[in-house]
Amino acid sequence: MSPSRSRVAGLLALLLTAVASPAEAAEVFVEAESFADRGGWKLDTQFIRSMGSPYLLAHGLGTPVADATTTVKFPEAGEYRAFVRTFDWVARWDAKGAPGRFQLSVNGKKLPNTLGTEGEDWDWRDAGTVQVDKGKATVALHDLTGFDGRVDAVYFTTGNEPPPNDSSILPPWRRALLGLPEEPPTKDGYDLVVIGGGYSGLGAAISGARMGCKVALIQDRPVLGGNGSSEVRVWAMGLIRRGKYPRVGEIIEEIADRATKSPGTKEEFEDDKKEAIVRAEENIDLFLNHHAFEVETKDLEGDAKRITAVSALDTRTGEITRFEGALYADTTGHGTIGAEAGADWEMTPEGRMGMSNMWRWDEVDRPTEFPNADWALDLTMKDFPYPRDHHGQWFWESGFDKNPLEGAEAIRDWNLRAVYGAFDAMKNGDGAAKHKNAVLTWVAYVGGPRESRRLLGDVQLTQDDIVEKREFPDGCVPSTWSIDLHYPKEQYADKFPDNPFISYAVHDRRIDRNYGYPVPYRCFYSRNVENLFMAGRNISVTHQALGTTRVMKTCGMMGEVVGRAASICIKNGCTPRRVYEDYWGEMVDLLELPGKARRKTVNDEIVIPDDAMELAPGYGPPTGLDPAKLDGLVVDDKAAELEGNWTEGDGLKGYVGYAYRYASPNSGAKATFKATVKETGRYDVQLAWLSHENRGTTVPVSVTVGRTTENFKIDMTKPASGKNDFESLGAFDVLAGETVEVTVRSEGAGGNVHADAIRLVKVGEPRTGQSRRGEPRGNE
Repeated sequence: MSPSRSRVAGLLALLLTAVASPAEAAEVFVEAESFADRGGWKLDTQFIRSMGSPYLLAHGLGTPVADATTTVKFPEAGEYRAFVRTFDWVARWDAKGAPGRFQLSVNGKKLPNTLGTEGEDWDWRDAGTVQVDKGKATVALHDLTGFDGRVDAVYFTTGNEPPPNDSSILPPWRRALLGLPEEPPTKDGYDLVVIGGGYSGLGAAISGARMGCKVALIQDRPVLGGNGSSEVRVWAMGLIRRGKYPRVGEIIEEIADRATKSPGTKEEFEDDKKEAIVRAEENIDLFLNHHAFEVETKDLEGDAKRITAVSALDTRTGEITRFEGALYADTTGHGTIGAEAGADWEMTPEGRMGMSNMWRWDEVDRPTEFPNADWALDLTMKDFPYPRDHHGQWFWESGFDKNPLEGAEAIRDWNLRAVYGAFDAMKNGDGAAKHKNAVLTWVAYVGGPRESRRLLGDVQLTQDDIVEKREFPDGCVPSTWSIDLHYPKEQYADKFPDNPFISYAVHDRRIDRNYGYPVPYRCFYSRNVENLFMAGRNISVTHQALGTTRVMKTCGMMGEVVGRAASICIKNGCTPRRVYEDYWGEMVDLLELPGKARRKTVNDEIVIPDDAMELAPGYGPPTGLDPAKLDGLVVDDKAAELEGNWTEGDGLKGYVGYAYRYASPNSGAKATFKATVKETGRYDVQLAWLSHENRGTTVPVSVTVGRTTENFKIDMTKPASGKNDFESLGAFDVLAGETVEVTVRSEGAGGNVHADAIRLVKVGEPRTGQSRRGEPRGNE
């Protein structure tokens, strides 16, 4: 809970007394982010929580950037000593050289001390003194290297002491020197306050607004999209518009990039399109460049809490605004708001995935030079994977066991040292002969993190839940990405074992990529903060399950679900938990609506506009036999695990569901159908196919139950003998919770292979004392 305003006032008086040096000294304080003209310097807001402020970064890729300038009013003439809060960003590794050097100038006169040359952490550094007349003067930051010098703030004083080196966000002494009000203004009346403007935040804001909620969308960057923006350039992955609710994902279809490569080009990531879609929603107030940092809560019974307000810092002006709403959604990726509110959370202690900073280079028609980067990682061409196609891709990743929150700036900076070290090897080292015309064109200074806090909900999804297809009644977001976990790549880790910077991915592909595993809604709200939703990579999953839920389009669909649930909360005056407990039928109705369906308020009639998307192909009422209307437990080809090249077909009629699959003989194609039974019993295991003269006469099929596997050769030129084109493969004893696997292969098939569906029909109790398998039997 926030400190009381009276306590803040007391701290203000105390700190202002401490700042005076001496009491009669004239003071001028300038936040770097407030410079009127930033020139070539970038506004970096990633690390506000650890170092206390946004800052300017001279990210010139080895070419000094244009000066940042602003006009400052000095209260009186005199000699002022200037202090700049900065540091030498490679000093923490005892690296030689100081890549981030810069100077401060006043009215064109450079102060004597070069900055960015000392200290391994943020602190006030003496820039020297300058004689200034009373009135306005031009202050400039002059970059000397283009290698990521950084400035938090500038302080001029006629005394000799700097202000406190305080890393809290906008402490009272800064507020006083900036002339900010002690009581920040409040924006209220919101139904839903969404913090974080990545795919999950966009999904939540747009979905909630279209369902009648008044929404505030708070984003700490100048663009929307998060990891899927032009600043980070991770292309949008994860399949959408499928599964139990194929309308979910239509909003993400509107906003998603169409990048053909990652990192690709800035234009491919369509920042402007995302912003235009948000601004077109009358129910959304968009607050770009606002960093939410303070959460006010109310204690409830037990350890439960309720958020009452969130305060956000304008990263350009330092002004603070309070936001009050009925509901809040943490879509920050790091679970920042939830943690501040006292929500239960966890973070994997070791073996976490890291942060990537991708990069690009190109070749021009003339020789070029690149400054020697002795302070970067000392690399030869064999120390990193060659950046083929001019791309340094996702696997330029580090920080696996480093603190992903407090240590995020150091992880990013290590990644920069790795990139600059690699390009230095290409230009000035053992790769120089082959890269005379190479130029470095883009390096992401905004990191792409994968894993940190995960907020805990009423369900925490596990890897076993996903692989075994555990059915939750509130499963609603299809996760189709493999369980993709990243680890340091050993061949490149030997030289830098403390923090390897190249990763590889381990994929558990036991994921239903076609239909998708439905992630339950109960992963999307806090179990102890009653009005807090979450969407994105900070939802309630384990480390392993995060490997499949963390990709952008999947995260965006979580946001869509949160937005619709928020409208039910507002309409019925209930908490997110009660949407599941009391209003799930109403939620299902909303999940089945097109993404462009809308209403002005939660109590108005829902309107479906003419430009609503058609239902995704392959969904809606089945075009063939409806699996839900067939006896027994049916698994369609959409839920099968497919390997190799399969073609979807619907020319042969009588298929189950929407289509069937076929593959060429000896093509390496394999389809595995899995069915998990709820009751112990003896089950007739049946396979469906549609006969044709080009089908195989010896199609290999296997049935596995427990440790028992039975193999068959099926002649698919002949029709199945049972009802609805199912053929019995025999009766098997199956225990409750056990999975039956039926696999169809193309090797040795003697023709094309057909995969349509399987069915399990209970025919009695297990035959005790006998083998799993009984005699084959016909369909009933």
